[in-house]
Amino acid sequence: MNQGVYPLAASMINQINRLDQISNNLANANTYGFKQEGTTETTFNYYLQRAMNENKEPTKLNTVTNNIPKIDSKYIDTLMGAIVTTGNPLDFALNEPDTFFKIQNENGDIAYTRDGAFKNLDGFLVDSNGNNVLNADNEAIEIEDGFIGQIGVSKIDYKNLEKVGNNTYLAKNIEDIEVFENNDFKIVQGAVEASNVNRVSTMVELIDAHRRFDQSQKAIKTIDELNAGLIDKIGGNTR
Repeated sequence: MNQGVYPLAASMINQINRLDQISNNLANANTYGFKQEGTTETTFNYYLQRAMNENKEPTKLNTVTNNIPKIDSKYIDTLMGAIVTTGNPLDFALNEPDTFFKIQNENGDIAYTRDGAFKNLDGFLVDSNGNNVLNADNEAIEIEDGFIGQIGVSKIDYKNLEKVGNNTYLAKNIEDIEVFENNDFKIVQGAVEASNVNRVSTMVELIDAHRRFDQSQKAIKTIDELNAGLIDKIGGNTR
């Protein structure tokens, strides 16, 4: 197979992954507290440098395989979304970009979210999925003529979080979490944080990913046609 096909095929795979990620961002443009995700690609030189740092001597095979573009990592855009006033007493927005509400998910684990559109379910404060919202002591918050206990707020670096689903996170290391005993000035009642997805720039990214995919696809088709023509010529000369 022509070696030029490998990087083109890898580029198509990368663009498919980009399309999935961008489409997910657009699908959650109206999800409260949602943080859009992005991807990064790494260059050939980066892989060669990393190999040399690990005292590995690049071979011909290394040169061929590492010349293929690869998605290096995924990242979360931590920029805060706009705080939108709703007037609903069960809606809450966080004032700081690295703070989170605590909830107890269906598995009984403590998870974290920035979606503060809460509800009253059988006298308990719950999130949009029916999970209990927790206080600073990890206890469910009751609602009876007002809140019984304060909503727990935790400060966590995004690098210490693993995304679960579209809008909740699990902590990798609970020792690196700062839990506030008092949430004064940490939250705004009667408001929610909007998604940080910019629809216009995200649509531009979507078009760009489609275009890059089509370009690689056309290039592979051109290589295939050239190979077919060469084979016909060689075959004709051997008769």
